[in-house]
Amino acid sequence: MLEPALEERRPEIPDKLYFRIGEVSRLAGIKPYVLRFWETEFPSLGPKKSGKGHRLYRRKDVELVLEIKRLLYEKRFTIEGARKFLDTRTRESVPRAGDPAPKKGGQGDLFRDPAPLLSQIRKELTDILELLD
Repeated sequence: MLEPALEERRPEIPDKLYFRIGEVSRLAGIKPYVLRFWETEFPSLGPKKSGKGHRLYRRKDVELVLEIKRLLYEKRFTIEGARKFLDTRTRESVPRAGDPAPKKGGQGDLFRDPAPLLSQIRKELTDILELLD
């Protein structure tokens, strides 16, 4: 029954947009060179770089670092095994062709076809332009 105890020790991630490598290192309890190595081994872990070349990790990157650490250190996955596990988990969460459409009122509405709305806006702007001429 080690799982709940390990889950409780997961660090609280501050509410920030970006984290520097030192902050992520302290949060995860690993050295910065380990993070740089993981960037080469896990394609989904790719922090942005500032104008000065500093790595800037987003919250999802920090969560991924914590997940990689859990897989490698607690679950004893190999790097290749952890990479495959994360790849299959990512593929399962992405909808495929033939999957049922999302229900109305959910996030699917955020990405609906904008063409009808754009056509209406274009028509209204054309009407306004005619009034001004």
